[in-house]
Amino acid sequence: MDTQKLRQRILDLAIRGKLVPQDPNDEPASVLLERIRAEKERLIAEGKIKRPKAKKSTDKSHYQNFTPPFPIPASWQWVRLGEIGLWQSGATPSKSNPNYFGKGFPWLNTGDLNDWYINSIPKEITPLALNETSVKLNPKGSVLIAMYGATIGKLGILNIDATTNQACCACYKYWINQLYLFYFLLAWRDNFIAMGDGGAQSNISKEKIESTLMPLPPLYEQHRIVSSIQAYLRILNSIESNKETLTDRIAKAKSKILDLAMQGKLVPQDPADEPAADMLRRVNPKAKIITDNPQCRNLPLGWTLCQLRDLCSFLSRGKSPKYSETPNQYPVFAQKCNLKDGDISLTQARFLDENTISKWPEKYRLRDGDVLVNSTGTGTVGRTRMFKSEYLGNYPFVVPDSHVSVVRSFDEIESTFIFYSLYCQDGQQYFDENLAGSTNQKELYIEVIGDRNIMLPPINEQKRIAAKIEELYSVLDQIEASLQS
Repeated sequence: MDTQKLRQRILDLAIRGKLVPQDPNDEPASVLLERIRAEKERLIAEGKIKRPKAKKSTDKSHYQNFTPPFPIPASWQWVRLGEIGLWQSGATPSKSNPNYFGKGFPWLNTGDLNDWYINSIPKEITPLALNETSVKLNPKGSVLIAMYGATIGKLGILNIDATTNQACCACYKYWINQLYLFYFLLAWRDNFIAMGDGGAQSNISKEKIESTLMPLPPLYEQHRIVSSIQAYLRILNSIESNKETLTDRIAKAKSKILDLAMQGKLVPQDPADEPAADMLRRVNPKAKIITDNPQCRNLPLGWTLCQLRDLCSFLSRGKSPKYSETPNQYPVFAQKCNLKDGDISLTQARFLDENTISKWPEKYRLRDGDVLVNSTGTGTVGRTRMFKSEYLGNYPFVVPDSHVSVVRSFDEIESTFIFYSLYCQDGQQYFDENLAGSTNQKELYIEVIGDRNIMLPPINEQKRIAAKIEELYSVLDQIEASLQS
């Protein structure tokens, strides 16, 4: 369930008059609009506000000269935001005057907007700044909207008196339901973003906001719409909370499955299985069977302790190739191909030409079952995936670059088990504890990967463990996928 799309759909229905039924007993929005205009005329006459420069607010033709964006109920009216409220933008006091900044009045930047009520603001300006600059104080209850850059359309409702910088516009007085105004601005966010113009930093203006058309319901219907929106949003918030809880539990369940698997507790041991030590001596006579480690005392029946290098027919980093200018049929697997969500993608791979690839030993060509470990960089070092032939698509083969290590086990070893041994929490912790290099460039040396201790079951049990893990993961993945649909 895409709750974000549902939110937008609820808001869209609300501003089209389709979320709650109309009540014929409601006073029409046209009457409310006439009252608003009369109130504004009174404030103008008393000198409390200025008459708009372009058109008089009583000139109805100014508000009727437009094409409605969509149909609305008969009791509603199309208005411009400048009609239903008073708007003002903020300012930034000169930073060359230190006396303008300090204890006094909260000074909001668009980064403080949170799409809901704002209870505190970290920055403040002094009374001197308020008196000597064009900064304006907005009263509690003002509805704010960001006008600049990446924050265009971001909203907030002041729960305190506060000033703002010039990137923010405030509706500091309005004659309609506060939250209906807020939810309309939220529903119309993409339109505000589309209105942005300018060079490096797109922006909208107070004038554009004031001239924006808004469908205005009768006042009592505004109250009903707000109540209905909030009821639906509470349901969606509950769904999202449950989804987050379930997603977290799925991740913990997967971790527990691997923990049990690596302790020999996921599937039963079979006394008829060939002991892992015997199998390993047969597959790799040079392998060292570890017997002097405390872990050996807790090994399940038939298991043995060894190092990863003794299980590998190939253990190496890739190479640093000279890439070709144009894509062709020889992609190079890099760290960015090792996706965060657990998959592999060659869509961003770079390519080698025929001459370069001919100089690479065939053993570097990735095979089904190769375990790939990010070995250089920041953030993704230690990320582990298993390569599958299905990733090749139409490519004949793929080779790794020098930032990726290849762990290729002997054919007699179950590569899926090796993958999970490195992918499990204990394996990732081992990598994290053995990183080298500077803060900006971490390294996971191939020797460190080879030194990793592996608790190895008999081959038949390796296969049973791998199959059971994937069976259980498949069920959990289906549940997780259903949460996103």
